[in-house]
Amino acid sequence: MVTLGFLIPLEAKPGKEAEVESFLREALPLAEAEPATTAWFAIRMSPSLYAIVDFFPDEPGREAHLQGEIAKALTERAPDLFEKPPNIIKTQVIAAKPPD
Repeated sequence: MVTLGFLIPLEAKPGKEAEVESFLREALPLAEAEPATTAWFAIRMSPSLYAIVDFFPDEPGREAHLQGEIAKALTERAPDLFEKPPNIIKTQVIAAKPPD
């Protein structure tokens, strides 16, 4: 069951779109290694606007993700890849159909 999540919009710097997509693809195994990350998605919303959307069963799981390898890599790479620092929005799940 998922109860909490993050929505993190990311705007690529001009010409950095391919690097952003590569970075997001490389983050997938890191998310897969996190037992409390119930679902993790990297999405593209427009030519330069991306987002990470992820979900957790509880606050300890969400906090573990925030202290994990993806967050560290995102912080490290953000100045080079994104127009602004990532805005990490905490979300609460109202209803869900998580992947199997």
